[in-house]
Parts: sequence; C-alpha cells; structure tokens
Amino acid sequence: MDYLVILLLQIGSAVASLVLMSIGLAVIFGMMRVINLAHGEFLMLGGYAAITAFNHGVNLWLAMVVVAPLAVGLFGAVVERLVIRHLYGRLIDTMLATWGLSLAMIGFVTVVFGNTVSGISAPLGSLSIGAYRTGAYEIFLIGVAVLLLVAGWLVLRFTRYGLIARGTMQNPAMAAALGTNPSAVYAVTFAVGSALSGLAGGLLAPLSGVVPTIGAAYIAKAFITVISGGAAILSGTAIAATLLGAINTLATFAFTSVLGEVALLVAAVVLLRLLPQGITGRFFRRAL
Repeated sequence: MDYLVILLLQIGSAVASLVLMSIGLAVIFGMMRVINLAHGEFLMLGGYAAITAFNHGVNLWLAMVVVAPLAVGLFGAVVERLVIRHLYGRLIDTMLATWGLSLAMIGFVTVVFGNTVSGISAPLGSLSIGAYRTGAYEIFLIGVAVLLLVAGWLVLRFTRYGLIARGTMQNPAMAAALGTNPSAVYAVTFAVGSALSGLAGGLLAPLSGVVPTIGAAYIAKAFITVISGGAAILSGTAIAATLLGAINTLATFAFTSVLGEVALLVAAVVLLRLLPQGITGRFFRRAL
C-alpha cells in the first residue's frame, strides 16, 4: 500500500512537471498559433531570475512565484513588441526568429552565469509514507499545477478578458470591428504566456537546477505535450500531461529513467499516429 501511494505521488509529480513546462507554450501556441522555439529558454530565464533574486536576499517563495514570472513576462512583452508582432501569419519566419532568439539567450546567459549548474534547495523538506519518503515540494507542485489549470479555465470561461482573447484569436477582423485592439490582445496574451513560463522555470529550479542549455530538455517535452493534447488549450494539456506523465513514471519504476523517457516519446509518436489532430482534436472538441 505504501508503495502504491508513492507511485501515485510520483505520477502526480511527473504530470505536474509536464503541465508547468507546457502551460505557457499552450497559451502562446494554442491561442496565437505562434511556434515559440525559445520557450525552453524562457523557462531557463525564469529559473535564473528566481535563483538570482534569492541569492540577493529575496524570500525564496517571492523569488519563485513573483520575481520569476514578472521578469520573464516583461521580457516576453519586449520580444513580442520588437520581434513577434512583425511576424504574425508567417510561421516559418517566426520559427527562425525564435530559434535565433533561443541561441542568443543561451549565449548571453552563458557569458553572465557561466556554463555550470546553478540551483537552490527545495523547500518544505520531506514526508514519510510507511517505509518510503517523498519530497513535500513535489506535492506542492501538484497543487500549483491544478491551481493554474483551474484558474486558467475560470479566466477564459468567465472573465471579459477571456472572452475578448478567445474572440480575437478566432476572428481578429471581427474583434477589431467591434472595437477591440487585436495587437494589444496579442501583446497581453504573449506576455501572460511568457510569465507562465517564467513561473514554471522558477518553480522547477529547486528540482532540476538551471544551466544555460537546460531549455532543450524543457522544450521537447513541452511541445510533445501541447501537440498531443490538440486544439483545446487547457484540457488538452492536462489530458496529454496525465497520459504521458503516467507512462513515463511507470516505465521508470519498472525499468530505468532512460527507458522512461523513451517510453514517453514512443507513446507520443503512437498517439499522434492514431490521433493526428491530438486528443482534443478527436475528443472534447468544445473544451477549452
């Protein structure tokens, strides 16, 4: 029984990590159809923002939950204004621009922080479950992932901004005719997606540490999760993260962590072969 509880908590932790890695990309790609190849570096920047703030005396929780998303959100707003705004509707150009941005960010961060792993200790300690122990911080991340999904659904479903954002993404010309400024909506949406990426980077920093090239590990899993989820931003991300996280954890427990990663990739390939439009492209088509 204790082993089963630990296994379920580890699955929950893996699912929460995938949700956190993917939620910012889901907002930007799912709503704006912008493929941000610098998404992993946005996560990396959030991790460094949290670590730098903490090392300069800021409370750890404020560093992770406030400083990291604010810093990356502001950076995302600048990137949208200077780069992305001029490339809407030009998919290949956007991919090339964000790829170049990712390389520039890696180079800049390497110069500033060096090519070594930086990190902070995970707070909250550990919990005993029978003969096993697990990190309380991982359980906290499960709660954060659930909170982000619920909050995102409430905002998109019940607030005026959520209605305006969804309407603008579906038909910008009609939204403009009704008095909405599509450029402002795009800018805010990209900044919010960037802030969510920064929040995720700050929260994941105590678990994985941060190195300038860590974005490559983040972006692969994020894109796999978002694309497997399909058109629905939140429900697709949640369902795909649950499925892939469970497969990854079970394979890791049964074999090794390397085979766990392989199982995740194989599951994603099979899923996209069977459901080319993603899970919510075939099911839950009216979900957010």
